[in-house]
Amino acid sequence: MTDRAPQDALDVLYEALLFIAERPLTTTELAELGGVPRLQAEATLSGLAETLAEDRRGIRVQRMDDTWQLVTAPEVGTRLAAYAARQEARLTPASLEALAVVAYRQPVTRADIDRVRGVDSDYVLRSLMHRRLVVEVGRRDTPGRPILYGTTFTFLERFGLTSLDDLPAAMAPPPEPADGG
Repeated sequence: MTDRAPQDALDVLYEALLFIAERPLTTTELAELGGVPRLQAEATLSGLAETLAEDRRGIRVQRMDDTWQLVTAPEVGTRLAAYAARQEARLTPASLEALAVVAYRQPVTRADIDRVRGVDSDYVLRSLMHRRLVVEVGRRDTPGRPILYGTTFTFLERFGLTSLDDLPAAMAPPPEPADGG
């Protein structure tokens, strides 16, 4: 092993941490996670940023004040926008139906969604979770402890809502036909 090996391992760790992080991470957090002093973490992150930029990779390390995150390289931004637009494609009628059930009845289980829709909602629910419109919010305190689902901030943003209170009033079901006659 060379003297460089521990540093390479730290580079790899930081690249992976920044990749999976759902938010920018502070230098202090990264130092703790790497088990190194703050200055060493900062130097490693700066070196990783230089390496990614020099190697003309599709990602960059971005620093803002004391936080770090992985971002896409600016030179591929236009081409990535086409992919992102495709990913944000319209939701299918089945997805909208399941999303409406979750939005209006949350927290709700998959069985609750299936019951309202009358069909299996497993695939649709996974698709909504992949798009970060729906998330697991807990477990129901009943036998089997089924997962409870709710909407996310992404759902609110995507539909232009500031809160769930902004949802349109749910339409009442049509009246039952009168018997007799």
